[in-house]
Amino acid sequence: MTELPARRLLLVHAHPDDESINNGATMARYAAEGAHVTLVTCTLGERGEVIPPELRHLTGAALGEHRLRELADALAGLGVTDFRLLGGAGRYADSGMMGIPDNDDPGCFWQADVDEAAASLAEVVLEVRPQVVVAYDDNGGYGHPDHIQAHRVALRAVERAADAGWTVPKVYLNRVPRSVAEAAFDRLRQELPGLPFARSAAVSDVPGVVDDELITTEIDGAAYAAAKAAAMRAHATQIEVAPDERHFALSNELAQPLFTTEYYQLVRGETGRPPGRDGEAGGSPETGGNRETDLFAGIEEGV
Repeated sequence: MTELPARRLLLVHAHPDDESINNGATMARYAAEGAHVTLVTCTLGERGEVIPPELRHLTGAALGEHRLRELADALAGLGVTDFRLLGGAGRYADSGMMGIPDNDDPGCFWQADVDEAAASLAEVVLEVRPQVVVAYDDNGGYGHPDHIQAHRVALRAVERAADAGWTVPKVYLNRVPRSVAEAAFDRLRQELPGLPFARSAAVSDVPGVVDDELITTEIDGAAYAAAKAAAMRAHATQIEVAPDERHFALSNELAQPLFTTEYYQLVRGETGRPPGRDGEAGGSPETGGNRETDLFAGIEEGV
């Protein structure tokens, strides 16, 4: 068997572009540090709304093929070389936003059998043997059916892999602390006149915002801010990145902050928080007091 790298990270996302928005800086950092980073994307995003007028002729399968090329460009910029489409190209179609007729398409991901999809993902888990898996929360961050299904499939795949011999030491959910989101939007509203967007989004538009005390881990991606912005820009059908590379908008044309520190909630496994005074969990005020600053914290070498 091929020897596995010492650190292995697997991320599960619903559509092309989700990985760059949620985890671009994290992926770039760990790839640069020599970790094996695996991305599993569940659909090609065939029902996404296209921003540039010159590309709006792309729909259905043609849009999916185009978005796959965008994803390849984004991952190349992030330094990620291990990419999988769940079940193979075209196995699961984009379900569209919640509550539309497309949700009833028998070929869409929302209608997929969770155990069947999880079996495909578990095969990847057993091959890669990641110490860390990153997924959405049970609402998919913001209620999109494909994101909700990706959460279900990811956690079920972790269970199936454990039954087959590989227990993932740590499972995280994508998160944003409420105080960080609120402060970022306060700054955004002040800077909005200098941005190419007419209006600001709201904190409620950001997926995965939760109270600060639920955040267990933050990854400083400042050194990879340009890589994240470039990866997001590669998804040109879905994202418009401002020239300052600190803001972006989706097809709704509402400005959002581009976060280069990325946040997580540990939901399975033991935290590896830095020691504080008298051996208690600690850390600096800049890292939320007692948050981890490494997704692999506490994992023994060789696991």
